[in-house]
Amino acid sequence: MILLQVIFWLCWLALIHSYVFYPFITWLLARNPPGTLEKIASPDEFPFVSILLAAHNEETVIGDKLRSMLQTDYPADRFEILIGSDASTDNMDSIVKQFAAANPSLKFTRFHQRSGKISIINQLVTQSKGEILLLTDANVFFTPSTIGELIRHFSRNEVAVVAGNIQPRRAQRKGVADQESFYQRFENKLKHREGLLWGAMMGAFGGCYAVRKSFFSPTPSNFIVDDFYITLAALEKGGKAISEPHAVCYEDVSELMKEEFRRKSRIGAGNFQILGRFWKLLSPARGGIALAFLSHKVLRWLGPFFIAGTYLSSFVLARQHPFYSICFWIETILFLICLLDVMLSNFKIQLPGARYISHFFVMNLALLNGFFKFITGIEHNVWQPTQRNQSHG
Repeated sequence: MILLQVIFWLCWLALIHSYVFYPFITWLLARNPPGTLEKIASPDEFPFVSILLAAHNEETVIGDKLRSMLQTDYPADRFEILIGSDASTDNMDSIVKQFAAANPSLKFTRFHQRSGKISIINQLVTQSKGEILLLTDANVFFTPSTIGELIRHFSRNEVAVVAGNIQPRRAQRKGVADQESFYQRFENKLKHREGLLWGAMMGAFGGCYAVRKSFFSPTPSNFIVDDFYITLAALEKGGKAISEPHAVCYEDVSELMKEEFRRKSRIGAGNFQILGRFWKLLSPARGGIALAFLSHKVLRWLGPFFIAGTYLSSFVLARQHPFYSICFWIETILFLICLLDVMLSNFKIQLPGARYISHFFVMNLALLNGFFKFITGIEHNVWQPTQRNQSHG
């Protein structure tokens, strides 16, 4: 029984540390950060930037995306846009060609066989001229200041990665859009604090981030999570990764739970690939990088196993002590709320607060599903665009 108690408390503390203690600790420490973030003071010093975008069948958003990039206050002679179409079969290619005809800075390449975002980005990098690479997605829309706010930090040679502040665009309070928006805001703040404290932001959101070309590492073709791979590879080389809250951009968030489950399952499989490749960053010799990697990422990836550990151990221990009985029934009630919310969602019924509970458990289930995808083998990283809220204009 002592072993079961140890399992219960280790699993419980791991969950609480990752979701509560660690964010609180970074909040406390970041109130007095160790230094200021120096930025480029004058636009005359802005470096040349290559904006890279790989897309497949994004005709509904690509026009808005290109307009948002071109309507920038960044000097027009100091950036280029490289678009790679991953064998698109809709009208996306013709839309991009129309923009390219009117904007010499925009260069379009069509790839005739599906190869996946990672393969296309790796090839676009070889075509790029900029010393700074700005990677972005078709459904993430810039503001006029987005590019400049990202690039200002590269005045410091040790800065390797700068992440943008991606916010939901006209998120609707239905489905899981509201919960995803809340989670994204939480993550943005936590990553910003990690950058302030240790220069160890744990992975840029792939929709908008910049990387110094000398720190860029091509992602292996069978990997899935390229943004996190590129960030950790830069940290491994000794660079710093930070985020910039003022580099605001907007993303359409999916409201469909099944779409988010599919997306997070895929990301979950990629996360375990990342762990297998970068586990050495967990060495205490890495200092803040190791603390952030363990607390923010690795413990969360193992969350499904911790949840199962606390539940099963409390079930057995419930016969020995009322405390564990209470814990078991609390977890059971939370599981039932999750199940009820999922069932009611089929009838467009939403219980106040229940969606946050179900979102937590369903996303951990997606992580578990991703783990099994990982151990059974990942053959390719070709993706299908996520179904999103269509709120353009």
